[in-house]
Amino acid sequence: MVPRLALYLHLSRRTGHYSVQQNHSALPEDNPSAESQRPRPSVCSNPGSSPRRSPHTRLRPRPPCQRCNSQDSLDELEMDDYWKEVENISRSAEKRGGEGGNEEEEQQKHPDEGEQEEAWLMEAGLARLFDGSLPADQEQEEDSAAFLSTLTRAQAAAVERRLTLLHQTQRRCNRQHLPDVRDIFRLPEKDKEPREVQKGSESPPSDASSTEPETVMNVDVAFSEQALSYRDNQPHRVAKMSPNSPDDKLPNFRLLKDKTGQTRVGHLSPPDMKKVRRFALVEITALFDTGGIDLKAHKAVKVKTKESGLFGVPLVTLLDQDQRRVASTKVPFILQRLISHIEEDDGLDTEGLLRISGAATRVKSLYQELESCFYDGTFPWDQLKQHDAASLLKLFIRELPHPLLTVEYLNAFIAVNKLPTKKQQLQALNLLVLLLPEANRDSLKALVEFFQRVIEHQAKNKMTLNNVSVVMAPNIFMFKGCRSKVTEQQEFSMATGTANIVRLLIRYQNLLWTIPKFILTQVRQQNMESQRKQNKERAMRKLLKKITDKPPDRATPEPESAQGFIRVQAPQFSKVSMVLQLTEDLQAADVLTRFLSQDSAVKVKREDLRLYEIGGNIKERCLDRETFMKDLFQLNPAAEWVIKAAQ
Repeated sequence: MVPRLALYLHLSRRTGHYSVQQNHSALPEDNPSAESQRPRPSVCSNPGSSPRRSPHTRLRPRPPCQRCNSQDSLDELEMDDYWKEVENISRSAEKRGGEGGNEEEEQQKHPDEGEQEEAWLMEAGLARLFDGSLPADQEQEEDSAAFLSTLTRAQAAAVERRLTLLHQTQRRCNRQHLPDVRDIFRLPEKDKEPREVQKGSESPPSDASSTEPETVMNVDVAFSEQALSYRDNQPHRVAKMSPNSPDDKLPNFRLLKDKTGQTRVGHLSPPDMKKVRRFALVEITALFDTGGIDLKAHKAVKVKTKESGLFGVPLVTLLDQDQRRVASTKVPFILQRLISHIEEDDGLDTEGLLRISGAATRVKSLYQELESCFYDGTFPWDQLKQHDAASLLKLFIRELPHPLLTVEYLNAFIAVNKLPTKKQQLQALNLLVLLLPEANRDSLKALVEFFQRVIEHQAKNKMTLNNVSVVMAPNIFMFKGCRSKVTEQQEFSMATGTANIVRLLIRYQNLLWTIPKFILTQVRQQNMESQRKQNKERAMRKLLKKITDKPPDRATPEPESAQGFIRVQAPQFSKVSMVLQLTEDLQAADVLTRFLSQDSAVKVKREDLRLYEIGGNIKERCLDRETFMKDLFQLNPAAEWVIKAAQ
């Protein structure tokens, strides 16, 4: 028997670790159910009173919590689960004694003056706007010009603000001269405003938010432009911190129907996804600027990490070693295996799943056995209990040397709570998901999908959306070496705020892992701008060739597309192409169905076939099955249409 650990925790200002105050009562260390039987202390919603106490102060009985009748607050007992989970995390760390972790901790570094603006511009691919020492590169200059030409009013203002701040900083430091932002954003006399998204995808700002029901997510108009309209129409609206509500009270948001098809993460080629990330960075910055949120990003300091194993290994390293076994791996094997084991044999019905921790000594032993036996296939999975597997899953997340949401964007995720409406919070989360590195984004998606399956069994496992969110929030947002010096009020706000973010990620995952149409439109515009010069050079070469060769005159056949038909290629299959007439109701799913009906030799299942849009103003895009082909053809008439088997 060991002294029972008190609920109230303290974030050490010196080490960054969570230390735990001890009480004089006792609790069996390997009996998690014993803890669940003890009385739960109240968690007061008074933001001035934190659930954590300094080790230098005596614990006092907490004042009785004034239960809030608003549906916008998390239940006090659910927040109690949050602090209990933090206690379990700290106890687990003490039991393991740092085994398997890194000798050096991940650290956050506050960027120096001007360094943040430089890093932001470099990440946006705009380093040439401030660094005159870079060697001349016409292609890069044209890329930056094409990118800037597609920006909306709010996006251009975000870039201009960073350049202005950097310019002011460098002048104070007597560093190199920066070009004047007015030269960069100089516009034709007839067009005094920065360009907005064209082709009808952006309605006037005054109508962007006011004409839609609150449950509709408009992805045709830039989110920052919608936020500007909201701010202008609601001048006295004050943002509420962490506006949480019961599971059944969250709005049922839906996307506006797009006849050219919805684009999900993973449906674009890597070159176009790189462009998406640049636009997402500028757009999330513009959205925060509109809300008056000054976000100070942290910079990760490189530390020594493990180069092999399972726990405490960077996601990229894990994927690299797993992809040597299966090339198409997107999520680490250990994460996949733990999730699948928890779900086996009706495991999702286990009461208190994720909330009740496995015995600390047993989890430590299992951790060591997994490290030594996982890849050779000798780990005794049949003896692993669901609660122990869930504890290992949470341990895996916490032991990542870099947080799952990344050091760079962790504060941005938390700052989402400061936005005034749920719609703007979702829009910001959508952009942040797009900004995550691919390995982090895919692993996070695997987790939130698993959490949703847990919630679907809440009638038996007693784990609602709120329960899962408050239990998982500390595992996702607390990481080794979190050295932030926060006040007690901030600690409590962060507890409810991070729980709210996890709740939104789970509840709206189908919306958050999509690429907004306005960003895809900007990608298309940038591609077209970049192609203009190439087309001019190609046309010149063709003209010269025509003059020198002088081929005999002959009638050029009219292309099939001009006659209302498209040719669909299928190079992987015996029927390599087919011609289809474009009708108003022809969808991508119809194209696949017709292809299968004409090629009986195809052994691929229908659900494993994909139709791709390739070329023209996009590199490569996997089409949503509900895409209307005639509408998409009108948007990208130069594209080719190719059927391939899904990877």
